[in-house]
Amino acid sequence: MSASPDPVQAISQRLDTFVTAQRAHAGDLGSEAVLFVEAAAAAATGGKRLRGRFCVAGWRAVEEASRPSGSLPDAVVTAATSLEVFHAAALVHDDVIDNSDTRRGRPAAHRALEAAHRDAHWAGDAASFGRSGAILLGDLLVAWSDDLFEEGLTGVGPTDAAAARAEYATMRREVTIGQFLDIAEESAFLTEPDERHAERALRVASLKSARYSIQQPLAIGAALAGADAAQAAALAAFGHPVGMAFQLRDDVLGVFGDERETGKPSGDDLREGKRTVLIAYAREALAPPARRIVDELVGDPTLKADQIASLQRTIVETGALERVETLISTYAREAERSLSGARLGNAAVGELRDLARAATVRVT
Repeated sequence: MSASPDPVQAISQRLDTFVTAQRAHAGDLGSEAVLFVEAAAAAATGGKRLRGRFCVAGWRAVEEASRPSGSLPDAVVTAATSLEVFHAAALVHDDVIDNSDTRRGRPAAHRALEAAHRDAHWAGDAASFGRSGAILLGDLLVAWSDDLFEEGLTGVGPTDAAAARAEYATMRREVTIGQFLDIAEESAFLTEPDERHAERALRVASLKSARYSIQQPLAIGAALAGADAAQAAALAAFGHPVGMAFQLRDDVLGVFGDERETGKPSGDDLREGKRTVLIAYAREALAPPARRIVDELVGDPTLKADQIASLQRTIVETGALERVETLISTYAREAERSLSGARLGNAAVGELRDLARAATVRVT
């Protein structure tokens, strides 16, 4: 059992133990392997540990319904840690896809590897090395996540282990499809009727973020506690709308967020060409000539500050921002209602509601 009652602390401790073992192994493989493992460790450092916390909360919600939960089992802490490592992998790949320079206020992994190549005076193109290295780095982190997840299942009964493994597999498949749909939408939007853009953006939000960030971590934790069908359904009914509100809040921050708070430049989603619900709603309210101007600007990596400000004003003046804020509130209310009458631990339900607020009412 984990000695720490705090999920974030417990996850950090478990990750430190795992990374220490990986460092020891890499030390026998040469300095380049050490560089690679240190880059993986850096990528998994920091963040709010949201997915791990929802995994723990899912376990507690089911466990407390029938018995006092007490300390966190190692299996739950390890599963939560594996989700955070998988998230690190997704971020590394996401930054390569989006050509992002920063992550959490630091150089993105491909930029850090690019700098390491340059500092070592190696041959070849440093930027190409950084991108190639980051793709492999993401793959390594996925492997680490798998290793951790399976380690945690060692002492779990076969039925609960199989259920948790199935939820983990679903999460991996769906988020990968969601990532592809996200980049596909940046190219395919012009071939779709304008009135379908919001619907398609919400589909991406569901697969890329809502299920992956909230719903599936809850389901994995609940499976480890032996959740029955009704408990699993209640947590899914809560997790998906919270996840949708979480992603929509992320979309707002991607356009209007303060770089000092988010660690990413303001308007970064506009430069990257993200076809979010914000953009879909703004386009719906514009006449065709103005819509064409928006389409020309969104996705231009060289957007200047005044162009970002102009797009921000357009999003506000068309009512798109207000519509998204209303949608966030609607999803939050849906999630709140879903827990009424559910056979889940009362204290854990309170924790779930606190986590939901933290995920949907935030500045970073």
